[in-house]
Amino acid sequence: MACAARRCRHGQEGCLIVAGTTTDLRINERIRAREVRLVDPEGNQLGIKPLPEALAIAKDLDLDLVEVAPQANPPVCRIMDYGKFKFDAAQRAKESRRKTSNVSIKEMKYRPKIGAGDFTTKTRQVARFIAEGHKVKVTIMFRGREVFHSELGQKILDRVAEDLQGSAKVEMAPRLDGRNMIMVLAPDRKAAQHGEGHEKGARSADGEAPPEPEAGNGQVPQL
Repeated sequence: MACAARRCRHGQEGCLIVAGTTTDLRINERIRAREVRLVDPEGNQLGIKPLPEALAIAKDLDLDLVEVAPQANPPVCRIMDYGKFKFDAAQRAKESRRKTSNVSIKEMKYRPKIGAGDFTTKTRQVARFIAEGHKVKVTIMFRGREVFHSELGQKILDRVAEDLQGSAKVEMAPRLDGRNMIMVLAPDRKAAQHGEGHEKGARSADGEAPPEPEAGNGQVPQL
């Protein structure tokens, strides 16, 4: 069972609280314990309460009583809006799945003797993949005896990484893989955000009007 734990001091915060998945939590009248350790909606410990009293407190607040740690003795129950809790959990899971499914590993292949035009075109496409949030495996394909001159492939990979510095980071350093040399790039979000901040600052500075000369002093500003 997937769970998250938060340890509390006995006598102050109560006990170890374990939140299970939304499908296996008992709520309200489905709770079987005679007494529970009660937690209010803000996370404050209210102490051990008989189950009927805990249910009454939750009902007065127009909320649900949810058994979040059935293995504890006594079980830990929290007062919450269970419908909202399930909705938020579903949204988080959906967002996590979306991010996982959208991010993939693309591949771009280069040759050791690639021309300048082809290098620019391919590197521009790698930049597009990175901007879309994908990882990119950059592959140098050697033919025949070219594999004995792996330094040529290393230079190309170094150029790619240098050209994309600020938007991509090297997740896997260049290494030989059979007759190929590969390197994996990943989006460098921190560097990109840092660059955006500098760009905004530069635009702001460039857009500032020059200070107005002080009026009334009878002087003409020197150019």
